[in-house]
Amino acid sequence: MPEIVLSKISTTVDCLEYEGVIRDLCSEGKLDAALWIRSKLMAKGYIPDVVTHNYLVNGFCKAGHLEKADCLIREMLAQGPYPNCVTFNTFIKGYCLKGDVEKAFSLFSSMAEHSIRPNRITCNILLHALCKKGLMEDGRKLLEEILDDKCEKKPVDLITSTILMDSCFKNGDTTEALHHWMRMLQEGTRIDVVAYNVFIHGFCSSHDVKLAFSCFGQMLRSGILPDLCTYNTFISYFCKIGRFDKAWNILSFMLAMRVTPDWITRKMIFQGLCLNGDVVKAKKILYWMLENSIVPEPHIWNVIIHGYGKCGEVDAALRIKDQMVALGITPDIYTYNTIMYALVKDGKVDAALCIKDQMVASAVTPDIYTYNTIMYALLKEGKVDDALSLKKEMELCHLFPDVVTYNILIGAACDLGWVQYALQLHDEMCRRGCHPDVITYTELIKGYCMKGNFKEARDIFAKIWTSGLQVDGVPCKILINKYCRKGDLQSSIGLFESLLNG
Repeated sequence: MPEIVLSKISTTVDCLEYEGVIRDLCSEGKLDAALWIRSKLMAKGYIPDVVTHNYLVNGFCKAGHLEKADCLIREMLAQGPYPNCVTFNTFIKGYCLKGDVEKAFSLFSSMAEHSIRPNRITCNILLHALCKKGLMEDGRKLLEEILDDKCEKKPVDLITSTILMDSCFKNGDTTEALHHWMRMLQEGTRIDVVAYNVFIHGFCSSHDVKLAFSCFGQMLRSGILPDLCTYNTFISYFCKIGRFDKAWNILSFMLAMRVTPDWITRKMIFQGLCLNGDVVKAKKILYWMLENSIVPEPHIWNVIIHGYGKCGEVDAALRIKDQMVALGITPDIYTYNTIMYALVKDGKVDAALCIKDQMVASAVTPDIYTYNTIMYALLKEGKVDDALSLKKEMELCHLFPDVVTYNILIGAACDLGWVQYALQLHDEMCRRGCHPDVITYTELIKGYCMKGNFKEARDIFAKIWTSGLQVDGVPCKILINKYCRKGDLQSSIGLFESLLNG
């Protein structure tokens, strides 16, 4: 804002107007401009009020600039306006959102030093932070500390009870959650849509959908309309248990109630259809959306592409991808990887390589999954040199092999009888800080057994056994089979006992 405008400030009315400008700028996230106006006002001897400063503190906390909020509050303590409970509540919430509960409690303790009394909002902010970390008992003690006996006799606070009820559900304590619910009803607390949603979500999570529906009915009878979150909770539950017919009924009721589905709703519906193998219906809904000028988000297209790929209909998946591009929606890494996996599964390795080239041409950087998928396919076709070239390409792109990459290569080397090369790969992965797993060692055991080097295979087996890795029966069975073919029954029995005594 130009200096000439601020130079005309001469009355308290002018200052009040600029306080309003500061608040508006904070709401829009233009904090630097808001601070600049504040500094100009203060230079003229006018200190904006505590509400205006609270807007600034809130803006800094929302932007994650907690150190700037801290500096501002220190200035307020030194030169005014003096912070109030709202100031500290905002700052405490900022640290809670960041996950720094210790700092939040330090601020809470400092409130008494500055003669600022915490209120229920302070309590609810800290209680929510403690419950998120699973410290519900500490939350209860906090309630006793902040809320005096007189306050406790008042009707139960809705937000406090909702936070405690949500925490009980997350801890699997449905009985205690019901206790909080019944207490709210008995004390005549006006229950809002958030509390109903917590209750419904909690009982859907514990698979007591009858009670969730009972609550849904009570919600409607109370004149509280279910919102998007309510419907999404039920749709999610039915999709997870494979009752897509029920999910569809909820969606129909939702539309009848004129609640517009969001991207989460759409994703769940499309995923539900594709998981149930009904990709054709998913495509019909997609076309219906397009006919009604609703262009779905990229992940909706990806779900359908994945559905066709899973069914082995790669050509249909490619057609959906082409339609996606034609509508100006840029395919992402997931789109390409899904098609590539489907092509590899269908034995079309060359086509998968073309998709990788398309990715690069479209400025979509291949990830480790891309390379691992193609490498596995190349090795399956015996194209070892191409697979090793792909490994070099990865490294040139500063994308270093992970344990899956090394396991694919070590497995292929062992299958070809190149045990020494497999050991070199094992040493390389260790040097790079990539820790071998049971699959790595199982492949090496297989390689040694194929070469007839049973002692080395047994040594690696012993290494797995003492490494603390989660051992399955596969490496043991490989050795048992080899010893049985060799006629060494005693060694087979010894290994079998090891497997049993695990």
